[in-house]
Amino acid sequence: MKQEIAVIGLGKFGLYFASTLVDLGHTVIGIDNKQTRIQVAGDKLHQVYKADATNKEALEQIGLAEVSHVLISVGDSIAASSMIAMYVKEMEIPRLWVKAVTPDHQRLLYKLGVDEVIIPEQMAAVQLASKVAIPGFLQYAAFDPEVSFQELTIDRWAGKSLRQLDLTRKYQIQVISVKKRDADTYEYTPDPDYVFQQGDVVIVLRRTNATDRIKP
Repeated sequence: MKQEIAVIGLGKFGLYFASTLVDLGHTVIGIDNKQTRIQVAGDKLHQVYKADATNKEALEQIGLAEVSHVLISVGDSIAASSMIAMYVKEMEIPRLWVKAVTPDHQRLLYKLGVDEVIIPEQMAAVQLASKVAIPGFLQYAAFDPEVSFQELTIDRWAGKSLRQLDLTRKYQIQVISVKKRDADTYEYTPDPDYVFQQGDVVIVLRRTNATDRIKP
């Protein structure tokens, strides 16, 4: 099976997703039924096809069954996205992501066996609210939305090491990287005996709904 990603629906979200994957070095093919979108995507993606994705034969002729991942992003049509998702599952493609428009649509897609369902507006709103509620919030962990990454600048912890601070026991957080005060890049899996300096920056993994305010 080819390690290719297919994006069905090349509107704003679909095209941005596809273009970003190309920038990250992946091979991406695009599918849409509108010629104007095909023309725009033609300069950005490896291959583009004009086809009606609600027609299973059209998907088979394109060779969709040979790709490793599919994203379906077909606008506000719940019926169309659900039908296409059913066809993709029948083709036994390993990973399927679908953009949903409502929570009910999301539940329906999960019942169809979709691996990941995205509601972009909901995700954006939650991310923004989290930035307000959690100082230094960066993003949710991809493997679990109840876990998030937070950036902290060292002040009160200066002069102490990770071993001395015992942050996992005290705050249920895990330091995964450190950027020293005068450095430009982060160091990962930091030495537990490294002594923090004021102005160091750390990224920690923490429970999103933890109520304790961490004052480093």
